Amino acid sequence: MTLPLPRPVFDANAASGGFGALPEWDLRDLYPAPDSEAFQADLAWLETACADFAAKYEGKLASLDAAGLLDCVLAYEKIDIVAGRLMSYAGLRYYQNTMDSDRAKFIADVQDEVTTFTTPLVFFSLEFNRLEDAHLAALIAANADLARYKPVFDRMRAMRPHQLSDELEKFLHDESVVGASAWNKLFDETMAGLMFKVAGEEEELNLEATLNLLTDPDRTKREAAARALAAVFDKNIKLFARVHNTLAKEKEIHDRWRKMPSPQHGRHLSNHVEPEVVEALRNAVVAAYPKLSHRYYRLKAKWMGLERLQVWDRNAPLALEAPKVVGWEEATQTVLGAYGDFAPEMADLAKPFFEKGWIDAGVKPGKAPGAFAHPTVSTVHPYVMLNYLGKPRDVMTLAHELGHGVHQVLAAGQGELLSSTPLTLAETASVFGEMLTFRKLLDQAKTPAERKTLLAGKVEDMINTVVRQIAFYDFECKLHAARAEGELTPDDINALWMSVQAESLGDAFDFMDGYETFWAYIPHFVHSPFYVYAYAFGDGLVNALYAAYESGLPDFEQKYFEMLKAGGSKHHKELLAPFGLDASDPKFWDKGLSMIAGFIDELEAMED
Repeated sequence: MTLPLPRPVFDANAASGGFGALPEWDLRDLYPAPDSEAFQADLAWLETACADFAAKYEGKLASLDAAGLLDCVLAYEKIDIVAGRLMSYAGLRYYQNTMDSDRAKFIADVQDEVTTFTTPLVFFSLEFNRLEDAHLAALIAANADLARYKPVFDRMRAMRPHQLSDELEKFLHDESVVGASAWNKLFDETMAGLMFKVAGEEEELNLEATLNLLTDPDRTKREAAARALAAVFDKNIKLFARVHNTLAKEKEIHDRWRKMPSPQHGRHLSNHVEPEVVEALRNAVVAAYPKLSHRYYRLKAKWMGLERLQVWDRNAPLALEAPKVVGWEEATQTVLGAYGDFAPEMADLAKPFFEKGWIDAGVKPGKAPGAFAHPTVSTVHPYVMLNYLGKPRDVMTLAHELGHGVHQVLAAGQGELLSSTPLTLAETASVFGEMLTFRKLLDQAKTPAERKTLLAGKVEDMINTVVRQIAFYDFECKLHAARAEGELTPDDINALWMSVQAESLGDAFDFMDGYETFWAYIPHFVHSPFYVYAYAFGDGLVNALYAAYESGLPDFEQKYFEMLKAGGSKHHKELLAPFGLDASDPKFWDKGLSMIAGFIDELEAMED
């Protein structure tokens, strides 16, 4: 019997303020090593399986009976799992150190091979979408196992009006590695390599550490960080403008050929959400700016003794209590405790992340900034990435990403094709996990000052999730509309950015010279156009869900787990019906926004 190797940890005590040993990923659950026999065997299998699939099924889908079509779908799903496993491994290794040229070469080579191997599969969705509606309906009616995949078929067939010829689709598939994907890598590598000389700091800092200073209690440090960010972004602004111009133009070309009615339409299709629902969300949030962000930031200026806030004050901690550094062990127990108070099963699902090397938490040179939960494939498990610096907000980030992880574990039971959750619903469990953690901390608050600090922190997080993300969405809408008219200069993009910032943040702010370039570091604009509204969608949905939970809705926990287990197998209307909620009702969004307004009401009442 071979004893398992110890799971690695990154000792952050010296480098990160003594908040404990932070876990690192153990990627061996995917593959033992980049040059392992298992990795090479899967690559070889993928090449053969894709060629065999095309030989067996291309030009023949219309002749298959229900059992034959089911076999075809299952074969496709198996290929999807192997390709996803290969790319997940290469991607996660790369994000651990994007400055490592060997890792960068490895992911590029794997992506090239996987793209080449899977090109023969392009026919599948195109040919499937040419099946007659009545014929497909009859096959689905004849086979219950095939009928399980109807939600996948519905999403595929939503693209029917927008698909191109088989030859063009294959060309676009092949060309993708030197299109958006290549520009994405350029953006990632550039961002990871940027270093910032912050006044007062002995050494240059990377992006993550510099952004972290924007939440420092010392206003001088916050200002120094903001000015350092502006200086470096300005030096690189032509490159970032080129990335955005190229990606927006490529998208416009693809959308025009596909006859997409708007730049946002493809995202709505992939999210399985109606454009009017997103429009209702956007309009509700913009209408609420005055009673949310505008009102809150005026209150914050008063607390800080300032007539006007600067951009480096937006995420400043309140000076009500001494700054708190939260050790990793305390963060772990806080989040697991909050999850367990809601339902012991939820804590049990979360524990393996901490115990089995499913979290990479430390801030390290070259590591990608930010945080995410990557589901890998339904036959393995998710991995969570953090850049943990011991701040109370980092505890909320842990709760958020762990919520994603729990959701992904539960949804994996649906299988590869049905487990993938649309982005709008993918944020549900993450934001709900945050809310559970926040409520636990709020209940434990021992003083009015502690309660006020927690409430203000939560309001700021919700404003960042709802107001800020809808402002981002508006910026993207303006950017893509303007790019359709011609090339955009850096000044053009800067002006679009400032137009939405002033509107969303309100009259409490002055904007320093240089802030106009801060669009440059937002990765969602590059990696996932129009992704950002999913955050606001998720926050509003969770606020409404939490109100139902607080009201004592019978069997809420069971209904909640059933919703997460559904993955992408049900439409949002069907998933929310057991809770008495309907996201297509324009008034739905007001419920969630009212919760944020209620927190601000309580903060204002504390002033009396």
